Amino acid sequence: MAQSAYALIIVFLHKKTRVKKLYVLILRSYIGPLILTFFIALFILVMQFLWKYIDDLVGKGLEWHVVAQLLFYASTTFVPLALPLSILLSSLMTFGNFGERYELVAMKSAGISLSTIMRPLVVLSVIISIGAFFFSNNLLPISNLKFKSILYDVRQQKLALNIREGIFYNDIDGFVMRIGKKESDGVTIRDVIIYDHTSKSGGSNVTKAEWGKMVQSGDGSLLELTLFNGYNYDERIDRRNENKRPFQRTYFAEQYRKFDLSDFKMMRTNEDLFRNHYQMLNLEQLEHSVDSLKKQVTDKQESYHRSSMLAFPYLNKADTAVQKSNVKVDDRLVALGLLSKSEKIQALDKALNNSRNALNSEEYESNDYNERMVLIRKHEVEWHLKFTLSFACLVLFFIGAPFGAIIRKGGLGLPLVISIVFFVIYHVISMTGKKSVIAGTVDPVFGMWLSSLVLLPLGILFTYKATNDSPLLDVDSWKIRIKRIMEKFSKK
Repeated sequence: MAQSAYALIIVFLHKKTRVKKLYVLILRSYIGPLILTFFIALFILVMQFLWKYIDDLVGKGLEWHVVAQLLFYASTTFVPLALPLSILLSSLMTFGNFGERYELVAMKSAGISLSTIMRPLVVLSVIISIGAFFFSNNLLPISNLKFKSILYDVRQQKLALNIREGIFYNDIDGFVMRIGKKESDGVTIRDVIIYDHTSKSGGSNVTKAEWGKMVQSGDGSLLELTLFNGYNYDERIDRRNENKRPFQRTYFAEQYRKFDLSDFKMMRTNEDLFRNHYQMLNLEQLEHSVDSLKKQVTDKQESYHRSSMLAFPYLNKADTAVQKSNVKVDDRLVALGLLSKSEKIQALDKALNNSRNALNSEEYESNDYNERMVLIRKHEVEWHLKFTLSFACLVLFFIGAPFGAIIRKGGLGLPLVISIVFFVIYHVISMTGKKSVIAGTVDPVFGMWLSSLVLLPLGILFTYKATNDSPLLDVDSWKIRIKRIMEKFSKK
């Protein structure tokens, strides 16, 4: 492979018009790992989602298309995590393979600089970044809306009808049922007990049968029971005399009963209920929502200020007494001295109640203000996320490509480990900045761009070192440098 690439480069030197074929070779070497790593990362994230919500999915009799829609929309919401990781890993793998197979050396020996080699991938990364922005602004809000609404309906869905032997089953509203034994045909049941609580009158209505047949209707909306050789026990409370509890027992040879199973069908919630959530909005809608929320906060503060000014009027008996005696209003002790003992107690109780009311009002307004500000900051975080995804794709490419040229190792071994390390650093800084912004401890611009600002200098450093063939990871060169530093300190 190295010899063929080297011969191809020599041909390019003589026929510069065909240099585009070199770019095609580089793009083919990059796009394959990019697609592969993207879907691998997406698959891992979807598996993590299934592991997290497995209890909400299993045993509810969900139709296959509902599960398929849920997984599809869930996978689209994971693109902001999978795409930067795949770009980092694929760029590391591509340039690591070039270095490991000496193709990179052949290109450089033919007079092609690393910047020229990276040029088609830089253009591709810019295109991917622009596409990532349009995805996060236009498609991701729709995917979030579909995903959140379906997930909410799935989590609210009851478990599928599963009446087991010898266990009381109470998922049918108003009824508790126990079946002693199920026959192998799946229809015949024996030793049946049904407690009916639909009347909600405090009485007890119990049905016992030796055996019966249990089937569901064709559309699954009804559970049909045909019971044989049993009794109905009805115990009621006499409203006029609670000490009397009339009891009635009725024998039946055959009885037909049906139960409504409509609650076991998944009902779709109106998506408009989720549409105003900040994760379901694009840039324009986020800006409008932030302006509206800030105006609401301002109006709320002004309204509270006006109401607090009117909350404690100076029309009480103490003020009247002060005015009659020509005593200054600020002299509270003199004012209290003009009142009788009972009036003093009444005035102090009133002052205490007013103080408590003021404190409670202040706490409520403070909590309301903090909640509104947190919501505003969440909108601002979502606004910045539209841009940070695109910029992160570029930054991680300029880390992966030159670093792969430096380590000269391809495959999924060392590049995967290095990619995970850098991506974990990026993700941890991003989450820390995001939570700090929501908590209000840092500015949204600084917090949301902190991870990119930290990794950007590394990308510039790696690109500079790879372009100048600096021995960044050469152990011998580091030993020489450390030895020189130690010698300087020993001379001092």
